[in-house]
Amino acid sequence: MKVKPLADRVLIEPNPAEEKTAVGPGTADVKMEVKTGDQVLYGKYAGTEINIDGKDYLIMKQGDILAII
Repeated sequence: MKVKPLADRVLIEPNPAEEKTAVGPGTADVKMEVKTGDQVLYGKYAGTEINIDGKDYLIMKQGDILAII
């Protein structure tokens, strides 16, 4: 995958069976709490849908994530 989220954004593969995420480095004000491989909960309308190589993903700010599970 050639997408690298910037700042405090997170790339999520919205599939309950998957555990893949990609995270940005955070910002000076916001420490990145989410790590690659974390399963997360997010709001129904959170993030922006994108398609990369035929797969659907969401990209959102870390603040839109409700919990790490």
